[in-house]
Amino acid sequence: MERVPYMATTGAAAYDGLRLPVSILLDNVRSMYNVGAFFRTADGVGIERLYLSGITARPPHKGIKKTALGSEERVCWSALDDPAGTVARLRQAGHEIAAIETSVPAVDIFDWRPEFPICVLFGHEVDGLSRPLLDLADTHVRIPMLGMKHSLNVASAGAVVMYELLRKYRALCR
Repeated sequence: MERVPYMATTGAAAYDGLRLPVSILLDNVRSMYNVGAFFRTADGVGIERLYLSGITARPPHKGIKKTALGSEERVCWSALDDPAGTVARLRQAGHEIAAIETSVPAVDIFDWRPEFPICVLFGHEVDGLSRPLLDLADTHVRIPMLGMKHSLNVASAGAVVMYELLRKYRALCR
């Protein structure tokens, strides 16, 4: 049996022309390394835009660059002074607004039936999303946690959510 050498583009043909109709809003994410990781994952799944608000660091910054590895130059992003206003405009334009939060009304990510396009909200690593942003969300989504901890690192949670959305969107496009 002949072995095919690994190439970075192996399997990429299944995604040719696919753009994920998702935007992400990071509100008060304090770690520049987490912000950089969001840029890198956002580039990997091909989201439309990354919104940065509150204390969330913005490029160019050495801490972001370290984990983003150049993706901060490829992903469309915007700095926001009024995240609630942007969320309201996105909803008016037909986006589902989904808060990633371990709240009582949250639906399990695997049971969630997203309505594309979507804006996904992520908040502070310890405090989560602010009440005004939580109140604007159409849906609260949780990642199931079977161990002792009840949450993931925000950048890890972002990767789980983005790739689950890519999986669900790709299934719709088939």
